[in-house]
Amino acid sequence: MWGGRFAEGPSAIMREINASIPFDKALWRQDIAASKAHVAMLAAQGIVSADDARAISEGLDRVAAEYEVNGVPENLDLEDIHMATESRLAALIGPAAGRLHTARSRNDQVATDFRLWVREACDQIDAGLEDLQRALVGRAEEHAGSVMPGFTHLQAAQPVTLGHHLLAYYEMLRRDRSRFADARTRMDECPLGSAALAGTGFPIDRDATAQALGFARPTANSLDAVSDRDFAIDYLQAAAQCALHLSRLAEELILWASQPFGFVRLPDALSTGSSIMPQKKNPDAAELVRGHAGRIVGCLTSLMVTMKGLPLAYSKDMQDDKPPVFEAHGLIALSIAAMTGMVTDATFRTDRMRAAAELGYATATDLADRLVRHADVPFREAHHITGAAVKLAESRGVALDALSLAELQAVDPRIDAAVHEALSVDASVAARASYGGTAPLRVREQVAAARKALGMES
Repeated sequence: MWGGRFAEGPSAIMREINASIPFDKALWRQDIAASKAHVAMLAAQGIVSADDARAISEGLDRVAAEYEVNGVPENLDLEDIHMATESRLAALIGPAAGRLHTARSRNDQVATDFRLWVREACDQIDAGLEDLQRALVGRAEEHAGSVMPGFTHLQAAQPVTLGHHLLAYYEMLRRDRSRFADARTRMDECPLGSAALAGTGFPIDRDATAQALGFARPTANSLDAVSDRDFAIDYLQAAAQCALHLSRLAEELILWASQPFGFVRLPDALSTGSSIMPQKKNPDAAELVRGHAGRIVGCLTSLMVTMKGLPLAYSKDMQDDKPPVFEAHGLIALSIAAMTGMVTDATFRTDRMRAAAELGYATATDLADRLVRHADVPFREAHHITGAAVKLAESRGVALDALSLAELQAVDPRIDAAVHEALSVDASVAARASYGGTAPLRVREQVAAARKALGMES
């Protein structure tokens, strides 16, 4: 390819460092599609003959069929997927193949191919996240009234329902899906026709190629089009944020599956054993999801650092844009699938959850709230009174609702005879009926809204 300019071929080191075919061969479907759209436009504009265009298009179909069956051969001399495809096309149809590269450059080729790939990746991840949301909503509906301890600082804080807890992750994933959707909207512009950096003198129709490839419009600036990798960074940012959410859910399942908690039994199919301790059931899939988050964040950092100081337009550094995106996509897709399986098939031990909620004085806030509502006590004073009651219960080694009315009134006489009705965990969660609260009534409302948003209505 370089023969007209260089007296000598590249060294073995240059061949290896320069070649991207080992990883950019993943773009072969996108490269074939973009090439077919380009040659169809060239023919429509009278830039190449109809016969040559037909031969090129049919030849590209033959190349695609070979790739589908045998994969893309890795010839380092051909550098990348674009040259590999053009070389094979030339072997199949002869000199007419050389007309395919009219009015384009590898710079706008790769920018177009990569956008097409990332756009499809957004759609794949969105579909996976929707499946995980459906799993969460199904289990939340099942456990709308199942009481568990809610935690702050990993200390029992107030009783909540398991359904409410699971719907918190539904909301996180809803935001994640919106980030992928936003990224997809921004990348919906076609760079093809920008050529190397300045556009082309041929009378091309960029709207036609954009439409053929499913883009909303062509890019408006050729310099920006070939040097932009914002779309890849947007994807990685969305993937990194999503990975953080998956990691939080994974961490909770890991804790809940441990013997001190005993809140959940994870499915055997997503757990492993120990090589030496036969009693062990390790939550390895959840731990790997937690670990993958770090790698995905690393992929984002890698590409951001690569792009941070590059002048316009294209620099060879940008060849390293694809490996972090490919790696992150594989990891996030696998993590979503693993979490969907765990949520779907986990066995929640609601008896253990309820017992834990009844310990730790989790209904103390309900005593304070009752003093505010029924005895007109300022909340800060009610907080102090409740703290004294908790201290008394702790000294006796009993739950707060196990203290007698006389014992509670000895702490403060304004505590009324109906106080024990407010101190049960069921009364506590039922009282949290504000919009977005944990009351079973509210949880079921949110489940219904989520089912409607996901098209799950029967």
